[in-house]
Amino acid sequence: MASTLEKFIHSLDPRALPRVLQIQSGIYFQGSIYEMFGNECCLSTGEVIKIIGFKINKLIASICENNEVSQFSAKVELPLNFPGLYKVVADKTPYVSIEEITRKVSIGPTRFGHPCFYSPEDIKLANLTIKHGEQITFNSVEKVNGTMAVNCGVVRNNQSHSFTLPLSQEGKFYECEDDQIYTLKEIAEWKIPKCRNRIVKLSNTLHTWDSSNPLPENFDGCLILTPVYEVQAVMKFRKDIVHILSDLDVEVKDITDCYDISSFLQPLSLEDVFERTSKEFPMVAEIMEGPSGSQKPYNLLHTGKEIVIYKKYQATRVLASEIRSDSPKRHFLIPMSYKGKFKRRPREFPTAYDLEIARSEKEQLHVVATKAFDSPHKELFSVSVGDQFLVQQCQTSEVLYEGRKKVIDVLACEQILSDTYKKVLLPMYMEGGFVEVIHDKKQHQLSEICKEFRLPFNVKVSVRDLSVEEDVLAAVPGLQFEEEITDSYLLISSTSSPVESWEIPVYRLNMSVHLLSRDVQTFVPPATKTTVEEISEEQYYMVRRYENQTLHPPPRPPKKPTTLAPKPVFAVPKQGVSDVLQAPKNFCADTTKKLCSNQAADVSELQVSCPNDLMHRENKNDMTGKATLVETSVIKGLTNKALGKCEAEKEKEEEHNYDYVDENIIENIRKVFQDTTVRNKHALSEGRRDI
Repeated sequence: MASTLEKFIHSLDPRALPRVLQIQSGIYFQGSIYEMFGNECCLSTGEVIKIIGFKINKLIASICENNEVSQFSAKVELPLNFPGLYKVVADKTPYVSIEEITRKVSIGPTRFGHPCFYSPEDIKLANLTIKHGEQITFNSVEKVNGTMAVNCGVVRNNQSHSFTLPLSQEGKFYECEDDQIYTLKEIAEWKIPKCRNRIVKLSNTLHTWDSSNPLPENFDGCLILTPVYEVQAVMKFRKDIVHILSDLDVEVKDITDCYDISSFLQPLSLEDVFERTSKEFPMVAEIMEGPSGSQKPYNLLHTGKEIVIYKKYQATRVLASEIRSDSPKRHFLIPMSYKGKFKRRPREFPTAYDLEIARSEKEQLHVVATKAFDSPHKELFSVSVGDQFLVQQCQTSEVLYEGRKKVIDVLACEQILSDTYKKVLLPMYMEGGFVEVIHDKKQHQLSEICKEFRLPFNVKVSVRDLSVEEDVLAAVPGLQFEEEITDSYLLISSTSSPVESWEIPVYRLNMSVHLLSRDVQTFVPPATKTTVEEISEEQYYMVRRYENQTLHPPPRPPKKPTTLAPKPVFAVPKQGVSDVLQAPKNFCADTTKKLCSNQAADVSELQVSCPNDLMHRENKNDMTGKATLVETSVIKGLTNKALGKCEAEKEKEEEHNYDYVDENIIENIRKVFQDTTVRNKHALSEGRRDI
């Protein structure tokens, strides 16, 4: 049965791709030429095309009144990057089965892909009963004991309970209210169900309005969004991929079941190529759709170019981010073959627990306090701005709390005084602020840093990589090496001039090829070129999603009732600035000796690891405090004084001086997560059950 292209695409399940369509009729008659994105394609009546993919290209919006389209409302076209943040209005029409939900709603690994529904009736499972009105979170779809099912979860009394619902489960399932805010692009990718429109409400007004804005001035109402898809298709006698908008006025017929689909060229994504067995490499391929970008080798991978794909493999990269107080930050993936050199920059530590994570047996960690902390226990040390410490080890200590002894985790340190050292204990929950004092003036290779130091690690390029034309890292004022990652790559070269080979990432490069039945001239790839890859913010979070999460500080015990007058927030150090760090002249040598002599002490008290069940810490106190002028001047004076002692005996040829503290280092140290969303959802769920 023939249908419009728009209707067919709106109802098409992506899992059913590819599909073969025949053009039936429309305004594009035989011989007509249609151009989209620079690709001309002839959509003749009777023409056969193979649909290989589709995605939302733009949105058609209508002003909504009482969840209905206003009869006086004109339709406007909104690009996906249209500014503003929007709240999704829950669909009042129920879904009749779990299978319908999985077919029409996007369910995926990101936070956007976890839709929530509720049932007006109880759902009885083997070992659990889902109460009516209870919010059910859909996490993933997979095969369980040979049957397709959805992994779900409910939260009761702050405890998560997991279960599965088979796709055959029937009943009425209503969409839950969503109190999150999204961009139009996020809504288009995750929040528009198939065969349904989506109502959204503008959450924040646009910053500026002009006559080119398609929405009325000061508009803050609801919009009904209808998607327009960009369809990727292959034609019989073309070697490239054509792009067609779904609102093209043609009728099509699905003839997949009665057509030889192998007669079309078979486009392969880089993921498809990577899934091939190692024995199939090397292979010759022609690019059907090349990536965008001016950086090598992407500017060489244009449509129609023939390449040799030598092999697939996993390679190590260092994930690095630009150090800056404002956003957005730039992110990079640096290969281990990078030939530039780095010098260290000071690290910032918002808590004592972060000091324990960064502590190394090979090097004494020396820090300056940038925020005061008044200890609630007399057994533990109260910190003033400008206090300096040498970090020793994590251990336990008894403190008196409400008349009872309590064992807590503490960090053993040595406070640096004018002419001596004093042993002190800092609570691991301490919400302070510390800045590292750098004594190491060496230039380090990337591989050396990863081997000798613990990440994250702050650096700046001191010698650029001379093997490349332009080193993008050389212009970055500071970098933080966050972690080592392992990623998938293909090794390729040009068939016409195989002078050098390139590594291309499998999961971040949008490129399609088709394989050619030709023999490879040589199985040995030419010299391999690796480049520093700059990645987007979205790619950065996708990369980090697969890595281990950073440990959180342990929770702070209940606060001791205040009986004494509070200490000033920004206290001046106990000794004067001029008297600080009047230690022996060779401070660095003394520090090393002291570390060696103290390593044997208190071994029995060394705690190997901190409990994992203490990962969720109270965040009632704001940790994003900014340093005042008084605080900054004290820190600068202390740090300059301290490093001056060490640098007097260093090589004078070194021009780079690291005895500084950036005024913005305290800003945005930790984002405070609010539990308002959880409470609202819980209250809403309770309200439904009471109905």
